Amino acid sequence: MRVLVTGAAGFIGSGLSERLLARGDEVFGFDNLNNYYDVKLKEARLAKLTPHAAFRFMKASLEDRPAVEKAFADFKPQRVVNLAAQAGVRYSIENPYAYVEANLVGFINILEACRHGGIEHLVYASSSSVYGANRKLPFSVRDAVDHPVSLYAATKKANELMAHTYSHLYNLPTTGLRFFTVYGPWGRPDMALFLFTRNILAGKPIDVFNHGHHTRDFTYVDDIVEGVIRTLDKVATPDPAFDPLNPNPGTSSAPYRLYNIGSHRPIELARYIELIEENLGVKAQKNLLPLQAGDVPDTYADVSELTTDTGYSPSTPVETGIKRFVAWYRAYYGV
Repeated sequence: MRVLVTGAAGFIGSGLSERLLARGDEVFGFDNLNNYYDVKLKEARLAKLTPHAAFRFMKASLEDRPAVEKAFADFKPQRVVNLAAQAGVRYSIENPYAYVEANLVGFINILEACRHGGIEHLVYASSSSVYGANRKLPFSVRDAVDHPVSLYAATKKANELMAHTYSHLYNLPTTGLRFFTVYGPWGRPDMALFLFTRNILAGKPIDVFNHGHHTRDFTYVDDIVEGVIRTLDKVATPDPAFDPLNPNPGTSSAPYRLYNIGSHRPIELARYIELIEENLGVKAQKNLLPLQAGDVPDTYADVSELTTDTGYSPSTPVETGIKRFVAWYRAYYGV
Protein backbone atom coordinates (compact mmCIF):
# COMPACT_ATOMS: atom_id res chain seq x y z
CA MET A 1 0.00 0.00 0.00
CA ARG A 2 0.90 3.67 -0.23
CA VAL A 3 0.64 5.02 3.32
CA LEU A 4 1.07 8.65 4.34
CA VAL A 5 2.33 8.92 7.92
CA THR A 6 2.25 12.31 9.63
CA GLY A 7 4.62 12.71 12.55
CA ALA A 8 7.00 10.28 10.81
CA ALA A 9 10.01 11.61 12.75
CA GLY A 10 8.17 11.15 16.03
CA PHE A 11 8.46 8.33 18.55
CA ILE A 12 5.55 6.21 17.30
CA GLY A 13 5.59 7.51 13.72
CA SER A 14 9.18 6.48 13.03
CA GLY A 15 8.63 3.00 14.47
CA LEU A 16 5.44 2.59 12.45
CA SER A 17 7.14 3.76 9.26
CA GLU A 18 9.94 1.22 9.76
CA ARG A 19 7.44 -1.61 10.15
CA LEU A 20 5.44 -0.54 7.08
CA LEU A 21 8.58 -0.32 4.95
CA ALA A 22 9.75 -3.71 6.22
CA ARG A 23 6.57 -5.37 5.00
CA GLY A 24 6.82 -3.75 1.56
CA ASP A 25 4.57 -0.68 1.78
CA GLU A 26 5.50 2.70 0.30
CA VAL A 27 5.62 5.40 2.98
CA PHE A 28 5.41 9.18 2.66
CA GLY A 29 6.60 10.80 5.88
CA PHE A 30 5.30 14.24 6.85
CA ASP A 31 6.75 16.08 9.87
CA ASN A 32 7.71 19.65 10.77
CA LEU A 33 10.60 18.59 13.06
CA ASN A 34 9.58 21.25 15.58
CA ASN A 35 11.67 22.03 18.64
CA TYR A 36 9.18 20.92 21.30
CA TYR A 37 11.98 18.51 22.20
CA ASP A 38 15.48 17.71 20.88
CA VAL A 39 15.39 18.02 17.08
CA LYS A 40 18.55 15.88 16.79
CA LEU A 41 16.63 12.91 18.18
CA LYS A 42 13.93 13.41 15.53
CA GLU A 43 16.59 13.67 12.83
CA ALA A 44 18.24 10.46 14.09
CA ARG A 45 14.92 8.62 13.87
CA LEU A 46 14.39 9.98 10.37
CA ALA A 47 17.90 8.90 9.34
CA LYS A 48 16.86 5.28 9.91
CA LEU A 49 14.10 5.69 7.32
CA THR A 50 15.67 7.77 4.56
CA PRO A 51 17.90 4.97 3.13
CA HIS A 52 14.76 3.05 2.11
CA ALA A 53 13.91 3.49 -1.58
CA ALA A 54 10.20 3.27 -0.73
CA PHE A 55 10.37 6.20 1.74
CA ARG A 56 9.78 9.84 0.83
CA PHE A 57 9.68 12.79 3.20
CA MET A 58 8.30 16.32 3.38
CA LYS A 59 9.21 18.77 6.12
CA ALA A 60 6.05 20.78 6.78
CA SER A 61 3.37 21.47 9.40
CA LEU A 62 -0.17 20.11 9.42
CA GLU A 63 -1.55 23.63 9.71
CA ASP A 64 0.12 24.48 6.36
CA ARG A 65 -2.82 23.57 4.14
CA PRO A 66 -1.05 23.97 0.77
CA ALA A 67 1.74 21.64 1.99
CA VAL A 68 -0.76 19.01 3.12
CA GLU A 69 -2.61 19.25 -0.20
CA LYS A 70 0.66 18.95 -2.13
CA ALA A 71 1.71 15.85 -0.17
CA PHE A 72 -1.60 14.15 -0.97
CA ALA A 73 -1.53 15.23 -4.63
CA ASP A 74 2.07 14.09 -5.20
CA PHE A 75 1.97 10.78 -3.32
CA LYS A 76 -1.69 9.81 -3.83
CA PRO A 77 -1.85 7.73 -0.63
CA GLN A 78 -4.34 4.93 -0.23
CA ARG A 79 -4.35 5.10 3.57
CA VAL A 80 -3.27 7.70 6.11
CA VAL A 81 -2.02 7.50 9.69
CA ASN A 82 -2.16 10.88 11.42
CA LEU A 83 0.23 10.86 14.38
CA ALA A 84 1.46 14.46 14.08
CA ALA A 85 0.15 16.69 16.87
CA GLN A 86 1.27 19.06 19.55
CA ALA A 87 1.83 16.62 22.40
CA GLY A 88 2.00 17.08 26.17
CA VAL A 89 -0.60 17.78 28.84
CA ARG A 90 1.49 20.28 30.80
CA TYR A 91 2.67 22.30 27.80
CA SER A 92 -0.99 22.80 26.77
CA ILE A 93 -1.48 24.87 29.92
CA GLU A 94 1.46 27.12 29.01
CA ASN A 95 0.89 27.39 25.25
CA PRO A 96 -2.74 26.68 24.32
CA TYR A 97 -2.57 28.22 20.85
CA ALA A 98 -0.03 25.63 19.68
CA TYR A 99 -2.67 22.96 20.34
CA VAL A 100 -5.42 24.77 18.47
CA GLU A 101 -3.16 25.24 15.44
CA ALA A 102 -1.63 21.75 15.22
CA ASN A 103 -4.41 19.60 16.67
CA LEU A 104 -7.52 21.36 15.36
CA VAL A 105 -6.52 23.37 12.28
CA GLY A 106 -4.03 20.67 11.31
CA PHE A 107 -6.58 17.90 11.72
CA ILE A 108 -9.23 19.59 9.58
CA ASN A 109 -6.59 19.90 6.85
CA ILE A 110 -5.99 16.14 7.07
CA LEU A 111 -9.71 15.36 7.02
CA GLU A 112 -10.31 17.57 3.98
CA ALA A 113 -7.33 16.06 2.15
CA CYS A 114 -8.61 12.55 2.94
CA ARG A 115 -12.11 13.45 1.78
CA HIS A 116 -10.97 14.89 -1.54
CA GLY A 117 -8.24 12.27 -2.02
CA GLY A 118 -10.61 9.30 -1.81
CA ILE A 119 -8.64 7.79 1.09
CA GLU A 120 -9.57 4.20 1.95
CA HIS A 121 -8.94 4.57 5.71
CA LEU A 122 -7.74 7.28 8.08
CA VAL A 123 -6.24 6.11 11.37
CA TYR A 124 -5.46 8.94 13.81
CA ALA A 125 -3.96 9.37 17.26
CA SER A 126 -6.29 10.19 20.10
CA SER A 127 -5.22 9.85 23.73
CA SER A 128 -6.11 8.29 27.07
CA SER A 129 -6.21 11.92 28.27
CA VAL A 130 -9.75 12.18 26.88
CA TYR A 131 -11.01 10.22 29.91
CA GLY A 132 -10.19 13.27 32.02
CA ALA A 133 -12.17 13.33 35.24
CA ASN A 134 -13.55 9.80 34.72
CA ARG A 135 -12.83 7.49 37.66
CA LYS A 136 -14.47 4.24 36.53
CA LEU A 137 -11.67 1.77 35.77
CA PRO A 138 -10.72 0.31 33.41
CA PHE A 139 -11.46 3.08 30.89
CA SER A 140 -13.78 1.82 28.16
CA VAL A 141 -14.55 3.35 24.76
CA ARG A 142 -18.19 2.74 25.70
CA ASP A 143 -17.88 5.38 28.43
CA ALA A 144 -18.74 9.04 27.83
CA VAL A 145 -15.70 11.34 27.81
CA ASP A 146 -17.18 14.78 28.33
CA HIS A 147 -14.99 16.11 31.15
CA PRO A 148 -11.44 16.78 29.88
CA VAL A 149 -9.02 18.30 32.41
CA SER A 150 -6.49 19.74 29.93
CA LEU A 151 -6.71 21.55 26.60
CA TYR A 152 -4.61 18.78 25.06
CA ALA A 153 -7.33 16.28 26.03
CA ALA A 154 -10.04 18.60 24.70
CA THR A 155 -8.33 18.80 21.29
CA LYS A 156 -8.09 15.01 21.11
CA LYS A 157 -11.77 14.64 21.97
CA ALA A 158 -12.49 17.26 19.30
CA ASN A 159 -10.54 15.17 16.77
CA GLU A 160 -12.81 12.21 17.49
CA LEU A 161 -15.90 14.37 16.93
CA MET A 162 -14.48 15.88 13.73
CA ALA A 163 -13.60 12.43 12.40
CA HIS A 164 -17.11 11.17 13.09
CA THR A 165 -18.59 14.08 11.17
CA TYR A 166 -16.49 13.22 8.11
CA SER A 167 -17.31 9.52 8.43
CA HIS A 168 -21.00 10.42 8.54
CA LEU A 169 -21.09 13.09 5.85
CA TYR A 170 -18.60 11.69 3.34
CA ASN A 171 -18.45 7.98 4.16
CA LEU A 172 -14.76 8.36 5.04
CA PRO A 173 -13.64 5.36 7.14
CA THR A 174 -11.88 6.67 10.28
CA THR A 175 -10.41 4.91 13.30
CA GLY A 176 -9.24 6.80 16.40
CA LEU A 177 -6.69 5.21 18.72
CA ARG A 178 -6.55 6.34 22.34
CA PHE A 179 -2.88 5.75 23.21
CA PHE A 180 -2.00 4.94 26.81
CA THR A 181 1.44 6.19 28.06
CA VAL A 182 3.78 4.91 25.36
CA TYR A 183 7.40 4.21 26.32
CA GLY A 184 10.48 2.45 24.96
CA PRO A 185 13.68 3.02 22.90
CA TRP A 186 13.74 6.25 20.85
CA GLY A 187 11.11 7.68 23.22
CA ARG A 188 10.23 11.31 23.91
CA PRO A 189 12.56 13.27 26.22
CA ASP A 190 9.59 14.97 27.92
CA MET A 191 8.17 11.65 29.14
CA ALA A 192 8.79 10.27 32.63
CA LEU A 193 11.03 7.33 31.67
CA PHE A 194 13.42 9.55 29.71
CA LEU A 195 13.44 12.35 32.31
CA PHE A 196 13.99 9.95 35.20
CA THR A 197 16.78 8.03 33.45
CA ARG A 198 18.63 11.20 32.46
CA ASN A 199 18.44 12.80 35.90
CA ILE A 200 19.29 9.65 37.85
CA LEU A 201 22.41 9.05 35.74
CA ALA A 202 23.40 12.72 36.15
CA GLY A 203 22.98 12.52 39.94
CA LYS A 204 20.10 15.00 39.83
CA PRO A 205 16.80 14.63 41.74
CA ILE A 206 13.62 13.56 39.93
CA ASP A 207 10.21 15.18 40.40
CA VAL A 208 7.75 12.50 41.54
CA PHE A 209 4.22 13.84 41.29
CA ASN A 210 1.36 12.59 43.45
CA HIS A 211 4.13 11.15 45.67
CA GLY A 212 4.44 8.28 43.17
CA HIS A 213 1.01 6.88 44.03
CA HIS A 214 -0.75 7.32 40.68
CA THR A 215 -0.92 4.42 38.24
CA ARG A 216 -0.33 4.40 34.49
CA ASP A 217 -1.08 1.86 31.80
CA PHE A 218 2.48 2.01 30.41
CA THR A 219 2.51 0.53 26.89
CA TYR A 220 5.64 -0.57 25.05
CA VAL A 221 6.15 1.09 21.67
CA ASP A 222 6.38 -2.18 19.68
CA ASP A 223 2.97 -3.23 21.02
CA ILE A 224 1.56 0.17 20.04
CA VAL A 225 2.96 -0.08 16.51
CA GLU A 226 1.53 -3.58 16.15
CA GLY A 227 -1.88 -2.25 17.18
CA VAL A 228 -1.70 0.66 14.74
CA ILE A 229 -0.88 -1.67 11.83
CA ARG A 230 -3.69 -4.05 12.77
CA THR A 231 -6.22 -1.20 12.80
CA LEU A 232 -4.83 0.31 9.58
CA ASP A 233 -5.38 -3.03 7.85
CA LYS A 234 -8.95 -3.37 9.20
CA VAL A 235 -10.91 -0.59 7.52
CA ALA A 236 -13.63 0.88 9.73
CA THR A 237 -17.18 -0.06 8.77
CA PRO A 238 -20.63 0.90 10.09
CA ASP A 239 -21.69 -1.03 13.18
CA PRO A 240 -24.77 -3.09 12.22
CA ALA A 241 -25.75 -3.27 15.90
CA PHE A 242 -25.54 0.50 16.47
CA ASP A 243 -28.62 1.70 18.35
CA PRO A 244 -29.28 5.48 18.10
CA LEU A 245 -31.58 5.20 21.13
CA ASN A 246 -28.71 3.78 23.18
CA PRO A 247 -25.60 4.87 21.28
CA ASN A 248 -22.21 3.26 21.82
CA PRO A 249 -19.59 6.07 21.73
CA GLY A 250 -17.00 3.69 20.27
CA THR A 251 -18.93 2.82 17.08
CA SER A 252 -21.47 4.40 14.75
CA SER A 253 -23.87 3.88 11.89
CA ALA A 254 -21.06 5.58 9.92
CA PRO A 255 -17.71 3.87 9.11
CA TYR A 256 -16.16 5.03 12.39
CA ARG A 257 -14.35 3.28 15.23
CA LEU A 258 -12.60 4.22 18.46
CA TYR A 259 -10.23 1.92 20.33
CA ASN A 260 -8.13 2.02 23.46
CA ILE A 261 -4.58 0.89 22.78
CA GLY A 262 -2.76 0.07 25.99
CA SER A 263 -1.11 -2.76 27.88
CA HIS A 264 -4.14 -3.50 30.09
CA ARG A 265 -1.64 -3.83 32.97
CA PRO A 266 -1.33 -0.57 34.93
CA ILE A 267 1.46 -0.16 37.50
CA GLU A 268 2.13 2.42 40.19
CA LEU A 269 4.64 5.16 39.34
CA ALA A 270 6.69 4.26 42.43
CA ARG A 271 7.18 0.72 41.09
CA TYR A 272 8.08 2.09 37.66
CA ILE A 273 10.83 4.16 39.29
CA GLU A 274 12.10 1.10 41.19
CA LEU A 275 12.50 -0.75 37.89
CA ILE A 276 14.46 2.15 36.39
CA GLU A 277 16.73 2.18 39.47
CA GLU A 278 17.29 -1.57 39.20
CA ASN A 279 18.28 -1.33 35.53
CA LEU A 280 20.54 1.68 36.08
CA GLY A 281 22.09 0.33 39.28
CA VAL A 282 21.57 3.75 40.86
CA LYS A 283 19.08 4.96 43.48
CA ALA A 284 17.04 8.05 42.61
CA GLN A 285 16.92 11.24 44.64
CA LYS A 286 13.21 12.09 44.75
CA ASN A 287 11.31 15.36 45.07
CA LEU A 288 7.88 14.16 46.23
CA LEU A 289 5.24 16.57 44.90
CA PRO A 290 1.42 16.77 44.65
CA LEU A 291 -0.47 15.82 41.47
CA GLN A 292 0.06 18.40 38.73
CA ALA A 293 -2.72 20.45 37.14
CA GLY A 294 -4.12 18.64 34.11
CA ASP A 295 -2.92 15.21 35.24
CA VAL A 296 -5.22 12.35 36.23
CA PRO A 297 -4.54 9.94 39.14
CA ASP A 298 -4.93 6.68 37.21
CA THR A 299 -5.17 5.26 33.69
CA TYR A 300 -6.14 1.71 32.81
CA ALA A 301 -7.13 0.61 29.30
CA ASP A 302 -9.91 -1.81 28.50
CA VAL A 303 -8.61 -3.11 25.15
CA SER A 304 -11.30 -5.77 24.63
CA GLU A 305 -12.78 -4.12 21.51
CA LEU A 306 -9.37 -3.83 19.85
CA THR A 307 -8.56 -7.43 20.74
CA THR A 308 -11.90 -8.71 19.42
CA ASP A 309 -11.74 -6.76 16.16
CA THR A 310 -8.03 -7.07 15.30
CA GLY A 311 -6.48 -9.76 17.51
CA TYR A 312 -4.35 -7.13 19.31
CA SER A 313 -2.48 -8.67 22.25
CA PRO A 314 0.19 -6.55 23.98
CA SER A 315 3.03 -8.87 24.93
CA THR A 316 5.84 -6.75 26.45
CA PRO A 317 5.93 -6.61 30.27
CA VAL A 318 7.15 -3.35 31.75
CA GLU A 319 10.21 -5.08 33.22
CA THR A 320 11.35 -5.99 29.68
CA GLY A 321 10.41 -2.62 28.21
CA ILE A 322 12.38 -0.58 30.75
CA LYS A 323 15.41 -2.87 30.36
CA ARG A 324 15.36 -2.29 26.59
CA PHE A 325 14.98 1.48 27.01
CA VAL A 326 17.91 1.73 29.40
CA ALA A 327 20.10 -0.32 27.03
CA TRP A 328 19.13 1.99 24.13
CA TYR A 329 19.68 5.14 26.20
CA ARG A 330 23.17 4.06 27.27
CA ALA A 331 24.12 3.17 23.69
CA TYR A 332 22.58 6.28 22.07
CA TYR A 333 24.07 8.78 24.54
CA GLY A 334 27.26 6.83 25.23
CA VAL A 335 26.57 6.70 28.98
